[in-house]
Amino acid sequence: MNIWLVVFLGGALTFGMRMSFIFLFGRFEIPAMVKRALRFVPPAVLSAIIAPALFMPNNTFDFSLNNYRLMAGVVAILVGWRTKNTLLTILAGMAALLILMWLAKNV
Repeated sequence: MNIWLVVFLGGALTFGMRMSFIFLFGRFEIPAMVKRALRFVPPAVLSAIIAPALFMPNNTFDFSLNNYRLMAGVVAILVGWRTKNTLLTILAGMAALLILMWLAKNV
C-alpha cells in the first residue's frame, strides 16, 4: 500500500509543478528576455546529458580513436547537420556505434 501512496504523490507533485508553469505562462505576460533565455534550456539540458556519455565513457576523459561513442557521435553530428532529420541522425549514430563496436570485437 505504501508504494501506491508514493507513486500517487510523486505523480501529483510532478503534475502540479508542470501545470503551474502552464497556468502561469497562460495568465501573465512573460518578459521577452525570459522567453529568449528559455529557448536555450532544451539544448543545454541535452548537451549536459550527452556530453559525458561521449567524452567520458569509462569515467575518464577519452578523446581518442578508441572512443567508439565519440566517433559515433561525430557521425551523428555530421548526419544531423547535413540532413536536418532527427530520426536519420539517431539511426546513423546508433548504426555507427554498433558497426564500430562490431569491428573492434572482430578485427
